[in-house]
Amino acid sequence: MTSFVVLCILLGVGHLLRSRIKLFQKLYLPSCVIGGLFGLLVIQVLAAGSGGCSSCESVSGWLDGVTEPWRKIPSMLINVVFACLFLGVKLPALSDLWKRSGPQVVYGQIVAWGQYVVGLGLWVLVLGWIFTDLPSMFAGILPVGFEGGHGTAAGMGPVFAERGWPEGQDLAMTSATCGIMSAIVVGMILINWAVRKGYAVRHKELSQQIEDDSIAVIPVDQRPIAGRLTVNSDIIEAFSLHLVAVGLACGIGMLIKEALVLLESQSVYLSGNHLLSSFPLFPLCMIGGLVIQFLDEKYDKQKLIDLGLIRRIQNCSLDFLVIAAIAMISIDVVKTAWLPLLILVAAGIAWNVFCVMVLARRILPDAWFERAIAEMGQSMGVTATGLLLLRVVDPDYDTPAADAFACKQIVHEPFMGGGLWTSAAIPLIAIYGPSRVLFIALAAVAVWLTVGWIMRTKKPVV
Repeated sequence: MTSFVVLCILLGVGHLLRSRIKLFQKLYLPSCVIGGLFGLLVIQVLAAGSGGCSSCESVSGWLDGVTEPWRKIPSMLINVVFACLFLGVKLPALSDLWKRSGPQVVYGQIVAWGQYVVGLGLWVLVLGWIFTDLPSMFAGILPVGFEGGHGTAAGMGPVFAERGWPEGQDLAMTSATCGIMSAIVVGMILINWAVRKGYAVRHKELSQQIEDDSIAVIPVDQRPIAGRLTVNSDIIEAFSLHLVAVGLACGIGMLIKEALVLLESQSVYLSGNHLLSSFPLFPLCMIGGLVIQFLDEKYDKQKLIDLGLIRRIQNCSLDFLVIAAIAMISIDVVKTAWLPLLILVAAGIAWNVFCVMVLARRILPDAWFERAIAEMGQSMGVTATGLLLLRVVDPDYDTPAADAFACKQIVHEPFMGGGLWTSAAIPLIAIYGPSRVLFIALAAVAVWLTVGWIMRTKKPVV
C-alpha cells in the first residue's frame, strides 16, 4: 500500500510542478513525466547520500522496499493500455478510412519506418564498429522510444531481459523522454519557420492561449463529461463493467500468447530462437480489444461499452505506468551508453525535421504542414503531443489535418505505434542481426514512397 501512496504523491507533485513552473508549461510536459523525473531525482539523491550515514542508509532501505513493486507495474499496465486502444471505438470500413486518411497513412508509415532506417543504419555503418560493448538491439532503441513512447519502452522491458539485455528498457525510456521533450521544442521552431514562410496561414501563439489552458486546467463552464454510465449502479458499477471488458481483452491476449508458445514448441527452429515466446503480450491484448469490440458491435444491442470510461481506464493506467518506469531508470546504465544514445536521438530528430521540411509537401495533398507537424509530434512523443502542435497552427481545426490524423491512427497504431512491428523488431534484430532488419525497413520505406508517388500523380476520376 505504501508503494501506491508514494506513487500517487509523485503524480500529485508532478501536477503541482507543472501548474507552477512556466518552463514545464511551455514544454507541455505531462504531469506523469514530471512526476517520474522528480521521483528519479529523489531516488538518485538518496542513493548517493546513503554511503556514510546510518540514517540515510535506513531511508534508502525503506525506499528500496517501496519502489521494488514499481518494477512490475509497467509490464502489467501496458497490457491494459493496449487492450483499451480499440474498445468503445466504432470500427469503420477500411475503404472509408483510406479515403479520409490515405496520404496521412503513407506519410506516417514513411516517418515510422524511417526511424528504423536511421537507427539501424547508424548502427551497421558507424556505431556498431565503435561501441562494441553494446548489443545490436541498441539499434532499435530510437524507434522504440520515439515512435513507441514511454508505454512501449516500458512494455518492451521483458523482451530486452529475455534477450539478455535488461538495460535496454532504461535506454528506451531515456530515448522516449528525450523524444517527447524535443518534439515540443523542435516543433515550435518549425511552426515559427512555417509561419514566416507562409506555409501555415492560421496559427495561434502560445502567448495568446488562456492561462487555464497552459496549466492544463479546463475552465469550469467548459468541462466535458468523463464518460457515460451504461448500467444501473445498483446492479453493477459501470466502471467495474468496463474493467471486465478490459480484463477479457487482456485474457484473449494471454490465450493468443499461449497459442504462440504452443506453436513454438512444435518447431525446433522456433523454440531454438524463442521467436514466438519472446513476443510481448501487450500487442496481443490490443488484438483482444479488437475482438471484444467486434463482438460488442455485433451482439450488444444496448451499447454497454462507453468510450469515455474506457479512456479513463487507459489514461489512468498510462499515468502510473510512466511514473513508475521513469522513476526506476538506472542512471548508471544510461551513463554507460550516453554518447551513442545522444547520437541516435540527434539523428532521430534530424530525420523527423527532414520529413517535415522536405518530404511532407511532396506526399501530403493539402494543409501539408499542419498534417506533418501533427505527425512529428506523435512520432516523437505521444498522440496528444501531435494534437497540441496541430492546435497551435490550426486552432479551430479548419483544415482536414485533424480528421486525417485521427483516422490514420486507427490504421497506423496496430503496427507501428507500439504495435505488432514495434514489438517484433527487437527480437528480429537479436536473432537475425541489424543488417537484415535494416533491409526490411529500407524496403518498407521504398514501398510507401512509391505508394505516395502514385497517389500524388494519379489523376482523380471525374
